[in-house]
Amino acid sequence: MGAPGLASGSIAADAAGARSAPAEPSRAHDDPRLALVGSDTEVPVVSGETRRFVNLDYAASAPALRVVHDAVEELLGWYSSVHRGAGFKSRASTAAYEGARESIRRFVGGRPGDAVIITRNTTDSINLLAASLPPGTHVVAFAGEHHANLLPWRRLQAHYLPAPASPELLLDRLAATLKALPHGAAARLVAVTGASNVTGEIWPIAAIARVAHEHGARVLVDAAQLAPHAPIDMAGDDIDYLAFSGHKLYAPYGAGALLGRRDWLASGDPFLRGGGAVKLVSIAETLWADLPERQEAGSPNVLGAVALGVACDTLAAVGMARIAAEERVLLDRSLERLARVDGFHALRVWPAEHPRVGLVTFAVRGLPYDLLAAALSAEHGIGIRHGCFCAHPLMVSLLEVSDAEVHRLFDETRLGHHERLPGAARASLGVGSTLADVEALGTALDSLVADGPQWTYAVAPDTGMYEPDPDPRPLPALGMRLVEHPTEHASLLGHPHSHGESA
Repeated sequence: MGAPGLASGSIAADAAGARSAPAEPSRAHDDPRLALVGSDTEVPVVSGETRRFVNLDYAASAPALRVVHDAVEELLGWYSSVHRGAGFKSRASTAAYEGARESIRRFVGGRPGDAVIITRNTTDSINLLAASLPPGTHVVAFAGEHHANLLPWRRLQAHYLPAPASPELLLDRLAATLKALPHGAAARLVAVTGASNVTGEIWPIAAIARVAHEHGARVLVDAAQLAPHAPIDMAGDDIDYLAFSGHKLYAPYGAGALLGRRDWLASGDPFLRGGGAVKLVSIAETLWADLPERQEAGSPNVLGAVALGVACDTLAAVGMARIAAEERVLLDRSLERLARVDGFHALRVWPAEHPRVGLVTFAVRGLPYDLLAAALSAEHGIGIRHGCFCAHPLMVSLLEVSDAEVHRLFDETRLGHHERLPGAARASLGVGSTLADVEALGTALDSLVADGPQWTYAVAPDTGMYEPDPDPRPLPALGMRLVEHPTEHASLLGHPHSHGESA
C-alpha cells in the first residue's frame, strides 16, 4: 500500500508520531509577486490518490512566475517581428524586446558599455563566447564545472584544474596556473561557476576576478545557479562576462543571456550566421552588424526575452538580498531536518559553513539514488533530481570512483550499453519552497529508510534507472500530443507490502 504522505497544506507525521513543524516565518515567499504557476498542482501517486506536488527540483528548471506568465499572455496580442517591421505591433514587440535587454543588464549590475546578448540558455551563451575568443586564447577552468562550462573549452588551449578543496586553495592554484602560462600576446580567460549546481557552494567571484586581472586574464562566470538565489554585481565585482538562463530564473520560455565586454564578441565572424546579423551581403562579401544584433542571427525569441526581463524586474523589486537571506534560513532548517534521516549523507567540497545556495545533494545508505527518487515521486508526490547533474568529473571525485571504474564505464558505454552510472540525489529550493516541503521530504525519507519502497520497481533497460513497474499514474489531459517512451523492465525490486530490498 502507499506510504502515508503530505496532504495539501499540512505536515505529515513522522515515524515517532505526529510532530508539529516549526512555525513558518514571514518570507518573501508570501509576496504575491512571487506566486508561481502550478504551485497548487495535484499529482497522482501509485496508490491511486492525488497529492500536492512537492517541487524540490528548482535547480534543474524553475516554474514560471505568475507575473511572467501574465506578461507573456499580454504580449501575445501584440506579438510581431522585431527591429525592421513598419507595423505598429512590430514597434511594440521591438520596444518590449529591447526593454527586456535593459532589465537583464540592471538585474546583474552590468556596465553601461557591456553587450547584452539574448541567447537560448547558459550553454548557448558559453558556447557563443567560446566561439568569439581571440585565436590562441588560454582558458583556465576547474574540473568541478557543469558540462556547459567544461566542454566548450576543449577545442581551445584549455587548462583544467582539480576541484579545489577550499576557496583559499582555489585562489592559490588559479594564481599559480596563470603565472605559469606562456608570456606573450595570447588572450587569457578564467571560466568559473558562480555557485555549484552539485554542492551549492558559492564561489568567491570578486577574489577570482582580482587574481585573474592581476595576471592579465578575463573572467567568465556561469551564473545559472547563482542568479536565481543571490544578488550579482558585474560592475562591482569586475566580472568581464556573465551567462545565465531564464528557465532557472522563473522564466522557462527558452531565453538566456550573455553579458560582457564588447571587443571579443564583436571580432571575427559571429557564432550564428544569418539574417539579422548583417548590414550588407553579396555573394563574395559580408558586412556584419554591430552588437548585439551581430550575435543574434535569425528571428529572436521575443516572448522568451520579455519573460526573462519581467522575471529580472520582479525579483529585483522583491529584493535579491532578501530572497538570499531567507533562503539561507530555509536551507539551514532543511539540513537540520535531513540530518535526522538515518543514513543521510550530504555531498560537499568545501567546509560545511561555507555559503551556498539552496540545494542539497545527498545519498542515503542502503537506498540506490534512482530508486530513492522514483519512490519519492511515485509514492509521495515529491520531485527531486538524481544522477550526475551534468558534472561527471566532480561526481566521480565526490563519490570516490576509481580510475579503473571510470575506464570500464567508458568502454561499456561505447559498446552501446546503458551502464548504471554512480550518482546521487539532489533536493533544491526556490522562492516557492516552504518548511512544509522540507518536512514532507524528511518524512518520506524516514519512511523509505524504515520500511523500504511500498511499490514494485524495475530497472528500465533503455535508461538503466529504476522506475515504477507497473506505473498506474495517468498523464494529465493536455491539449497536445503526448508520447511516452516504451520500456521493457528487468530486475524487479520488491512487491506491494514488501521492504523492497535490492535484487
